[in-house]
Amino acid sequence: QVQLVESGGGLVQPGGSLRLSCTASGMLFSGNTVGWYRQAPGEQRELVALNIRSGSTNYADSVKGRFTISRDNAENTVSLQMNSLKPEDTAVYYCNAYDHIRLRAYWGQGTQVTVSS
Repeated sequence: QVQLVESGGGLVQPGGSLRLSCTASGMLFSGNTVGWYRQAPGEQRELVALNIRSGSTNYADSVKGRFTISRDNAENTVSLQMNSLKPEDTAVYYCNAYDHIRLRAYWGQGTQVTVSS
């Protein structure tokens, strides 16, 4: 059974930073694509950042230059460093992993990020 568990969310003031982490059990991030998505109230879930198994990364235009996705295959974790946070970054953030062998995606339970003064 695959489980993804996020941590690191919380309340932060505009301009502040947070670091989200996601740890997997039952699957290895190595060789697979991992990413972070977010969903604000009343909005659709959207891609924030992707770390493709080739090593390349993609970011939503709204977070480019502020967010950085990274993975540690030895620890089987993926992180999202979020700097210069804005109120519009407020959302539930979800970790996602796509298993290229099983051909299916897995989701974490989500962690709330609130940017407010």
